[in-house]
Amino acid sequence: MTDDVTAQPELLVTRDAGVLTLTLNRPDVLNALSVDLGNALVAELVAAGKDPEVRAVVVTGAGRGFCAGADFTGQTIAEGQAPDYRTRLLETFNPIIAALREMPKPAVAAVNGVAAGIGLSTVLACDVILAAESAKFVSAFSGVALSPDGGLVAHCAARIGITRTAQLVYLGERLTADRALDWGLINAVHPDAELMPTALALAAQLAAGPTVAHAGAKEQFNAVISDLAAQLDHEADLQQRNAETADHVEGVNAFMEKRAPNFRGR
Repeated sequence: MTDDVTAQPELLVTRDAGVLTLTLNRPDVLNALSVDLGNALVAELVAAGKDPEVRAVVVTGAGRGFCAGADFTGQTIAEGQAPDYRTRLLETFNPIIAALREMPKPAVAAVNGVAAGIGLSTVLACDVILAAESAKFVSAFSGVALSPDGGLVAHCAARIGITRTAQLVYLGERLTADRALDWGLINAVHPDAELMPTALALAAQLAAGPTVAHAGAKEQFNAVISDLAAQLDHEADLQQRNAETADHVEGVNAFMEKRAPNFRGR
């Protein structure tokens, strides 16, 4: 029986006993992450970390995708007019990753459809990753001439090693759910219709478990990646440097115009 259901314009929040489910709710753009959605997600994750009634969290997406990455809808860029990605990362996107890792409760990602860019980073920051058969995993950053953000390289390399992480990042390969499972990137694949029931059942199992011990285990997992906060800050600096290149202008404009980019290395 559901205890409480509230809705925000871009985020659905459902509580059922000790499980909090956060659903990214911009299905018309495959849940591309806007600043408003990012801020709402951070607020819920931080609150969940402090709420003793929340014992496990599920993060998923509405509609056909988990999250297609940062929202570039309607955006075109001219040379000399670099967007302020550093502020967006430091104030909105990086706090999502930090909240997921600092929250002393397990987070389950239920990946329905595509998880790309910061969407993939968000998935990788969760503790357990379940995917629908239709799920796809793609770094996407190289396509718009940006280096990865959201701790993607650190979390991905910790899961599958540098060799396959490099393949994912440099080549922008789109991994199917089965291939992601074969690589060890995710924990399990389920038929689309069974994804959410399975994720909720797993979260309920975790919520019924020894939460203090889970929190301690999470501290140990966090120690595998040394100083994530410093890495996130460094990513923001790199991202801003990328934003000032002609290649990024070309990458974003090509994306919006649905054509192949012509990068020139400047």
